[in-house]
Amino acid sequence: MIERAAAGPLRRLVVLRHAKSARLEDVADHERPLAARGRRDAPAAGRALADLDCLPGLALCSTAVRARRTWELAAAQWGTPPPVRFDPRLYHADVPGLLKVIRETPAEVETLLLVGHNPGLEDLVLALADDGLDDLLDQVRAKFPTNAVAVLDWRGATWHDLLPGAALLTSVTVPRGRR
Repeated sequence: MIERAAAGPLRRLVVLRHAKSARLEDVADHERPLAARGRRDAPAAGRALADLDCLPGLALCSTAVRARRTWELAAAQWGTPPPVRFDPRLYHADVPGLLKVIRETPAEVETLLLVGHNPGLEDLVLALADDGLDDLLDQVRAKFPTNAVAVLDWRGATWHDLLPGAALLTSVTVPRGRR
């Protein structure tokens, strides 16, 4: 286990994989909409984040249609959604690319929401977490499905201080909406 630095305030990175998308002929991957199940599940992710007391100070979201719509439906569950930045670099990003975008987050943001895609998000969670409560790391290794939410806690003066192995995985949930 890597020793986590205790310098700086407690920070929280919330990772949300976009909800279930539709696979339509003649629709480019970037433009794929949410499937019916995705439209039901995305609001449940917003409610779950509120229940977990994980409402972000800022959201970073992929520009892909399915990620943007997941964000919109989740954020609609909160009284006042936080600012959001739609960043094309998050579309199909790998761990170094995701970290580059995350590290640009202003220091005053304590809870950051990242809405994006696999395999990058699953790889990011596994890279950042040197430990997890209960069997959470095993759950992520087994599967990080659509609409999954992972919560990583760490301490650091700025988001630039976030390094692989610096976080504790405190929660993994897969919120589902009602049919």
